[in-house]
Amino acid sequence: MTIVFAVAEAAPFIKTGGLGDVAGSLPAALHRQGADVRVIMPKYSLIQENFRQEFKQITHFQVQVAWRNQYCGLEEMVYQGIPFYFIDNEYYFKRNSIYDEFDKAEQFTFFSRAVLESLEHLPECHTTILHCHDWHTALIPLMLEEFYQHNPCHYQIKTVFTIHNLKYQGIFGKEVLEDIIGLGEEYFTPDTLEFNQAVNFMKAGLLYADRVTTVSPTYAREIQTPYFGEHLEGVFKKRSDHLIGIVNGLDYDVFNPNKDPFIKYPFSSSSQAKQKNKKHLQSLLKLPVNDKAPLLAMVTRLADQKGLDLLARVFEEILALDVQFVVLGTGESQYEDMLRYFAQKYPQNVAAKLSFDNELAHQIYGGADILLMPSRFEPCGMSQMMAMRYGTIPIVRNTGGLTDTVLSFDDDPERGNGFHFENYNAHDFLYVIQHAVKLFHEDQQAWSILKENALHTDFSWDRSAQAYLKLYEDLI
Repeated sequence: MTIVFAVAEAAPFIKTGGLGDVAGSLPAALHRQGADVRVIMPKYSLIQENFRQEFKQITHFQVQVAWRNQYCGLEEMVYQGIPFYFIDNEYYFKRNSIYDEFDKAEQFTFFSRAVLESLEHLPECHTTILHCHDWHTALIPLMLEEFYQHNPCHYQIKTVFTIHNLKYQGIFGKEVLEDIIGLGEEYFTPDTLEFNQAVNFMKAGLLYADRVTTVSPTYAREIQTPYFGEHLEGVFKKRSDHLIGIVNGLDYDVFNPNKDPFIKYPFSSSSQAKQKNKKHLQSLLKLPVNDKAPLLAMVTRLADQKGLDLLARVFEEILALDVQFVVLGTGESQYEDMLRYFAQKYPQNVAAKLSFDNELAHQIYGGADILLMPSRFEPCGMSQMMAMRYGTIPIVRNTGGLTDTVLSFDDDPERGNGFHFENYNAHDFLYVIQHAVKLFHEDQQAWSILKENALHTDFSWDRSAQAYLKLYEDLI
């Protein structure tokens, strides 16, 4: 069985978020379990030159994009035992960004068709599973059926389509159907690609892939309802028998408190080292060095989805608990302005770092006591897993992947690794923070059990990789 990932980004070559992390980590986990796994992605000019110098050209060929015939080069680099293949076309991929271009419908239609053409040229590769990710590759299952069903290299391939972010669906004007994808009017119906009088790329993956996955079991159930379904809940219900949720994992080489180069005092279960990291973090943030004050943290995009509107309503009530608070992230100007205001008003309690800083993120996970994730929705979520890996206790809303990874200490004091609140309500959020802070102050034995439970929860990719392998095997 050979698994080929088709993806718009993958670490370490280029990444903008969780998709890139998954596309770098999951193939590595499958490879460790003996799978023959390859990755195909665009050769962006933004990929660092030290990587690009190691790419070796395999071949080149023409790719049809409706009425256009476009050049496509195919290059290879083996990274940590995994072949990565790069689709080369400077017209489409020599850009200043990877997603925000005016012609992204054509850009990723070309990439999808180029992936399918490339399968005939991959060395010693007989593709069994083609695993596509997010809207950028969602046309592939449809193209496979429409354009390649009689090709001996393609006809036995099974497809898996994974949704990482349902908010972004690849919605374009009707004209792209014929002029770019090369399909006729029969594909512009409510049962095919039509979506509010436009063409929806993601819908192609949902309808035509052999299996559809998303990044947690709870989110797979939630997206079949109007609140979470982003107007595609009917499609998810229609394909519910082919829909599965598999929780993402963490790269334990990157997130390892025992050998993390970014934290000052590495540790496995030593509360003393955790306290030292807290004091070091307080010093870095210019907060009073005080191990008795609970240090609350958020490492997040500053947006409504992440619950910043809830935080805004009860921020001063949280600070009245005599806690310290650090936030790291960028996003909507209203929340950046709010955080600057509170950091200036309460310099002894609030540190606002409005930037992206990977090293500081690790130091926050390593030194904070509590992580706040009051998300309106969360397909999987990674911050809560990163925090627990360092013994930092998550307070989360009971939704999506947060439900699947955080076990409430109140429900199970022996195994609980965090706290939940149910309703998307600011005072429900405040109540659970008050409850956690009270436990921190009044029952250090219980808090120590909670930290140990968090530290030893298994979030490695190995379990998730096993679930994907079972999915692939079931398909064939």
